[in-house]
Amino acid sequence: MTWRMMVPFSPRGGSLASDPFAGLQRQLGSMFDGLVGVFPEGVASATLKLDVKEDDKAFHVAAELPGLSEKEVDVTFADGMLTIRGEKKVERDEKQDTWHIVERSTGSFLRQLSMPTNVDEEKIEAKFDKGVLTVTLPKMAEAKSQAKKIEVKAS
Repeated sequence: MTWRMMVPFSPRGGSLASDPFAGLQRQLGSMFDGLVGVFPEGVASATLKLDVKEDDKAFHVAAELPGLSEKEVDVTFADGMLTIRGEKKVERDEKQDTWHIVERSTGSFLRQLSMPTNVDEEKIEAKFDKGVLTVTLPKMAEAKSQAKKIEVKAS
C-alpha cells in the first residue's frame, strides 16, 4: 500500500478537478513515491522526539523510548555532536496470529544534536528511567573575560 491510499485526495469529497490543491498533492505524491527505497530497511517511521532545556549549569536532553531498556540505547558525544541511537523490536507471529491494527513502530532510530562548544565532555551523564532517557551535558566553567580597551591609532 502506498501512502496515497492512506490520504484522501479531496478533503471536500468533490472531484479532483474541482480541488485547487489536487495538482500540488499529485506533485507531493510523486516526490514521496520517489523516496521509497531510499531509507534502509527497518528504519522506524517515527522520529525520536526530544525535549531540550538549558539552565545555568547544563543542557538537559530527554527522549521518550517506551518499550526499550538502557541496554538497547547507545548514546555518544563526539565533535560537539550528541548522538542517540538504538533499535526497537516487537516480536509478533504474523503466520499464526490475525492482526487487526499495528500502530507501534519498530526498527532503528538515530537522532543527532549539535551542541554548543561549552559542554564539558568528561562530565556527561545519561540515565534511563521508566522509558525516558535523560542526558545531562554540564557546561564548562567559563573564564570571566574582562573588557580591554583597545587604542585606535591614526594611520
